Amino acid sequence: MKLRAPIVTLMGHIDHGKTSLADAIRDTCIAEREAGQITQHISCTFIPKEVIEIFCSELLKKFNFQILFNGLLLIDTPGHAAFVHLRKRGGSVADLAILVIDIIEGIKEQTIESINILKEFKIPFLIAATKIDKIEGWKNTNQFSFSFSITQQKESVQYELDKRVYKIVSDLYKFGFESERFDRVRDFRKQVAIVPVSSKTREGIAEILLILTGLAQIFLKERLFLSNKTRGVVLEIKEEKGFGKVADCILFDGELKRGSYIIFSSKEPIVSKVRAILVPRNLQDIKYEKRFVQIDKISAAAGIRIIADSLENVLAGTEFEATENEEEIEKIKEELKKSFEEIEFSKEIDGVTIKAESVGSLEAMINFAKKLNIPIRRASIGKIKKEDLAELDLVSEKYRVILAFNVEVDEETLKKIKEKNGKVFSGNVIYRIFEEFEKYLKEYERIEAEENLKRITRPVKIKVLKGFIFRKSNPAIFGVEVISGCLQKGSLLKNESGKIVGRVIDIQKEKVSYERIFKGERAAISIDAEYGKDFKDDEILISEISREELEILKKYEKFLSEDEKELIKELKLQ
Repeated sequence: MKLRAPIVTLMGHIDHGKTSLADAIRDTCIAEREAGQITQHISCTFIPKEVIEIFCSELLKKFNFQILFNGLLLIDTPGHAAFVHLRKRGGSVADLAILVIDIIEGIKEQTIESINILKEFKIPFLIAATKIDKIEGWKNTNQFSFSFSITQQKESVQYELDKRVYKIVSDLYKFGFESERFDRVRDFRKQVAIVPVSSKTREGIAEILLILTGLAQIFLKERLFLSNKTRGVVLEIKEEKGFGKVADCILFDGELKRGSYIIFSSKEPIVSKVRAILVPRNLQDIKYEKRFVQIDKISAAAGIRIIADSLENVLAGTEFEATENEEEIEKIKEELKKSFEEIEFSKEIDGVTIKAESVGSLEAMINFAKKLNIPIRRASIGKIKKEDLAELDLVSEKYRVILAFNVEVDEETLKKIKEKNGKVFSGNVIYRIFEEFEKYLKEYERIEAEENLKRITRPVKIKVLKGFIFRKSNPAIFGVEVISGCLQKGSLLKNESGKIVGRVIDIQKEKVSYERIFKGERAAISIDAEYGKDFKDDEILISEISREELEILKKYEKFLSEDEKELIKELKLQ
């Protein structure tokens, strides 16, 4: 069976050097062409086996290591998008990942986003600790190998490097990962390798490539065999002069031939025919390549440009499958339709609306919501539309919320959401969107609990204070101490034998009226009762709680004090 090229994705925080690292390998300067030198779109480059052998020649000889596949497909992603676009049924397109961390700045917000995605998809990864040339006193050795260059550095420089590496080790441990500098790793199955690297001097590139190929061949070989299914994912649909709409794609399995039928995932899967397959030259980024080569067939893994009809409605992040057999089309359509319906849907439940700019990022949002037990009423791709706004009228105030990842929200849309007393949480970091939503949810629940709890009798046990009878009746006013629980205005009280005493009209301390008082506090209360007949000195009074009130107490139990919870048990109110 034929081995395909492993797919390696570059991930990390904006401006930590993902594209610069890719440039160092392919010897280009794409990072400088990007707006603000930050990658704007997902792109990919094929790194042939011969190039890896040039970089790693000395290390390959040292370890007597032979590369079995024809190269690596390197995918560079915008920091804000991580690689959530790159999904397939059952997981991620990527086989391996390089998590890029600026050794000077350390772990940042989108590094955490990337770590969460790596954990979710269980993707093996190594860390490229970039910008080692910025360490004070670093000497450029003009070598690809970090193993050699580190021996040429002053002891103080080596110490500073180690200090920064172990800061990354410490921070990664908080996320559940053991890690170590690559040359000190004892078990690559259990420890994440950290490779210090400089995209500027290219030191460390040899180790990056060698460890990637080693991990792929030793641990991932079984998943690198080509299957008899031809599958891929769309990176971008664009207009190309002379061709019309074209699809830049990653072919992640099987073999694609010109003339094959291609079926794109959607609510109603789109069927077309491959008119041409274009590939960039080796070491050229598909995003910027001008001189594509036209071929009749290609095997995974590869970055390709597909020319076909009916691409207008194909979405970025969409999975596709191809076949030469016309009879298989309907079966593939059904499979893809079913897969798509798990991602874009609408349900008649009380829940939030989720929006994202691509299929993969929408799936990532859905998975995040499920982990947090957040109910989803509607999930769809693209900008916020009228249908999304209409959903806000059909849910409770609590879930009158739109969570939007990488989707532009204009002022007019914001105004309409506010008119419906709705909220929108948007951004380009998934976990941050959910953090903000959870903060809102906690505050909403707190306010809701407070409003509902103030209208009922809460669990309380009080003692009538001897000598503090200020008025005997109409209403009786007397001093009490709260032994346990919460006494509030409106509470219905009874004595320990079960006789109803009356309802609390007011609570005062030093002539100031209070809504409620808690365990250990003393106050004067007024109650429609008669001293001597309904209650006496030193008597214990407790709350009379109805079944309806008990249901409210159960619903908002987490907002009750610990002694209120204990009192519920003591009074056998469960």
